[in-house]
Amino acid sequence: MKFWALLLAILVVSGALSAQQADWPSFRGDAQRTGVAPGALPEKLNLKWTYESGSDIESTAAIVGDTLYIGTKTRGLLALRLADGHVKWAFTPAGAAFSAAPCVAGNIVYSGDEKGIFHAINAATGRQIWQYKTRDQIISSAVVIAGRVLFGSYDYHLYCLDAATGRLHWAFSTEAQVHCSPSVAGTMVFIAGCDGKVRTINLQTGRQIAAATFDTNLSAAPAYAHGYVYLGTLNGIFLAVRAGSRHVQWQFPEQGQSVSIYASAAVSGNAVIFGSRSGKVYRVDAASGHTQWIFNAMNSVDSSPVICGDSIFFGTDEGNLYRVRLADGHKLWKFSAGEAIKSSPAIGQGRLVIGSGDGAIYCFGG
Repeated sequence: MKFWALLLAILVVSGALSAQQADWPSFRGDAQRTGVAPGALPEKLNLKWTYESGSDIESTAAIVGDTLYIGTKTRGLLALRLADGHVKWAFTPAGAAFSAAPCVAGNIVYSGDEKGIFHAINAATGRQIWQYKTRDQIISSAVVIAGRVLFGSYDYHLYCLDAATGRLHWAFSTEAQVHCSPSVAGTMVFIAGCDGKVRTINLQTGRQIAAATFDTNLSAAPAYAHGYVYLGTLNGIFLAVRAGSRHVQWQFPEQGQSVSIYASAAVSGNAVIFGSRSGKVYRVDAASGHTQWIFNAMNSVDSSPVICGDSIFFGTDEGNLYRVRLADGHKLWKFSAGEAIKSSPAIGQGRLVIGSGDGAIYCFGG
């Protein structure tokens, strides 16, 4: 019995360590854009270090191994040592601003800039491997799947390139800017555009499978789970759309003033978490859309919430980083950065990283 008890204890500890050591390689953590971090952070978070980049930061970090990667408005794309914030390298194309979150796959970092150039960069050295030029700015964060990299551009296109070479597989034309980050489930790619359409596109062919149309702009990345995509609109409507069809499972408008949803939703089990520019964060039921609780952050939430264990993390325009309980929305912790936080949390390797409007990059851990 002692042997089996010891073995069980070892397996439990090994599982916990594996969860803590998991990466956060892209915006929202996975190709489905669920915004769910593996494992859990400590109950008490400590500020491990702060790096002053000197540049406004809207990009969300990627965390892979011992390194974090993050975009800035004037300092280019940075690679920092996760342990202490030491700069490993800076990729600084002339005049390029990076609002998109980097995506890391293998030894390559992918990110587009606001001049409309998409870059593939060596993760170890910061040297460019290839680039692809679009006709307008890129805010959309890339996703890599099956040897392909996908991203949107303000030139009204969703692009699918070969991840190794940058060769164009296909470009899907929309009716307006593609601000959102695409999500992928199987062979289906989902985008929500400024043309008011939630589209399903075939990954292999680039042909549209279905589109649901709404009388509003869309900027959030569609989060895929349970056979549906979940997102909010810029006129404050929460949506669940059946993947691969035009069917809307449920939708309901947020009530009040300044209702507009820019942030992407997080989905775990039956919980869907929405942040709004009204200053409220909602937990709704994934099947019905019924509200389960509302947290009042008092200021705009453009920072996309992340679910980690039994907690939710998000930033606000007031400059606060919140931790609230997933079960009931009770506030557990708050950190005041002093400047607007539009960047979304990145949680990996047992650390939480987030940037702020004054250029500070914060790293928290146990």
